[in-house]
Amino acid sequence: MAGTIATPSLQSPVPAVYCMFRPLELFIGTRYIRAKRRNHFISFISVVSMLGLIIGITALITVISVMNGFQAELRSRILGFVSQATITSVGESMSNWHQALAIAEQNPHVKGAAPYVESESWLVGNGANQGAMLRGILPGQEPKVTDIGSKMIAGKLSALTPDSWGIVLGRDLALALGVNVGDKVVVYAPPNGSSVTPIGVIPRFRRFTVVGIFEAGMQQYDSGLAIVNMHDAEKLYQLSGPSGIRLKLDDLFVANKVATTLANKLGAAYRVQGWMASHVNFFKALAMEKIVMFIILSLIVAVAAFNLVSSLVMLVTDKQSDIAILRTLGATPRSIMGVFMIQGMLIGIMGIVIGVVCGVALAINVPAIVDTIQNLTGYQFLPESVYYINNVPSKLSWDAVGWITGMAFVFSLLATIYPAWRASRTQPAEALRYE
Repeated sequence: MAGTIATPSLQSPVPAVYCMFRPLELFIGTRYIRAKRRNHFISFISVVSMLGLIIGITALITVISVMNGFQAELRSRILGFVSQATITSVGESMSNWHQALAIAEQNPHVKGAAPYVESESWLVGNGANQGAMLRGILPGQEPKVTDIGSKMIAGKLSALTPDSWGIVLGRDLALALGVNVGDKVVVYAPPNGSSVTPIGVIPRFRRFTVVGIFEAGMQQYDSGLAIVNMHDAEKLYQLSGPSGIRLKLDDLFVANKVATTLANKLGAAYRVQGWMASHVNFFKALAMEKIVMFIILSLIVAVAAFNLVSSLVMLVTDKQSDIAILRTLGATPRSIMGVFMIQGMLIGIMGIVIGVVCGVALAINVPAIVDTIQNLTGYQFLPESVYYINNVPSKLSWDAVGWITGMAFVFSLLATIYPAWRASRTQPAEALRYE
């Protein structure tokens, strides 16, 4: 092709050397994007298609990031207070727990192990009472398996010394009982066989001093967990040893494997259970919900991408005479198809890029935006009395962004195939008959 290329849509001649460095299809496709439409409705449909992609991709990235944040936050908070694996004995207490602890610590996947006592209790404070789970720990070993020490908002976990009868309460539990650090709380233990006498059941109780308050950020623990020294708990519940041993692993997802290995080593007198056994359904439900939301929002992106079909079909109809002239100048059907595929993909790519930028920016700032809205309106999106956590977390995954971008690109590419193929089938004589 020499000289210049002239079409009704090109307002000025283009040097041949310019087309040498820019393929003809790419040049005409980008020129059609910039050119003013004779039919403004076509421009409107193209803008709507782009906006649909932007909104769909922004929503998809944001929702997936929030769900990733919920999953990570719940896993961190739940497993911060619930052991990743536990060793218990067939009886109420584990008398030879030192041997079981040594065997557990020999496993290469076990990063830490600590004994514990756990049982139900009834707490009475300043004119109020409430049931709670009482957990006895060894403050020196507890940091090996949980991060409760970092959740203290008053007092210190190290204040739980043997025979001091100190107690650490969850924030909401302390508020419900009307107590603070330094106040007294009476703890009633459930009766057992030794509590039954000829005159009836004698309740076992002990007065504790509040030495600390923690806030886990989860209603289940903040309002229903009290912590004491393990030796004090053994005396209160009349046990000869801890209830079991809690383990922290180097990988959450090897809990079942570690449980099986330790169960074989410890024998039938012990039971080893991983966190998945008690919480697997919860996290499976979260994962399934994320998949369902991804599919639903992907359909929104698909609908927005396939809006390109209508805009390109209308554009092809509007450019019939241009297509005919290009064909008479020697353009092949393949070139014509490439022109309109490039134009549709340019619209799609612009929508995808803007959508990804908006989605990433929104996903990163979701917590701050939600906090601002809550402060302005006074409305709490996640009431503490209903949900596990009281804030809206967000965790951006670049892998998810890549998948979303690739999916939107494929949808946009598929949407351009039919209109571009229809343009390539245009017959010059038919198109120019009434010109």
